[in-house]
Amino acid sequence: MPTKIELCSVSDVEPGAVLKVERDDLTLAIFNLDGEFFVTDDHCTHGPGSLSEGFVEGDVVECNFHGGQFNIRTGAVVAPPCMVPIKTYSTTVEEGKVFIEV
Repeated sequence: MPTKIELCSVSDVEPGAVLKVERDDLTLAIFNLDGEFFVTDDHCTHGPGSLSEGFVEGDVVECNFHGGQFNIRTGAVVAPPCMVPIKTYSTTVEEGKVFIEV
């Protein structure tokens, strides 16, 4: 059965912003896309880049290390040099808090 983990308050992540959170051996990036919340692993699949420190445009994040890009909603690779999708998490908002299931 999946475990629900509370990550932050909705107010901690402004629209268009990203927040890095560490919980239970996970390092995560929380994205607020116009009021919709998405959570991915923070570490780029190509190198040591941190997606929470990357550039967000629309629903794409560009890694700050080599410039690879991922779709925030699906984790799919959008641009090289990345070839492996980023892990995404089932995300919910309840009573002003952001949760994932693992």
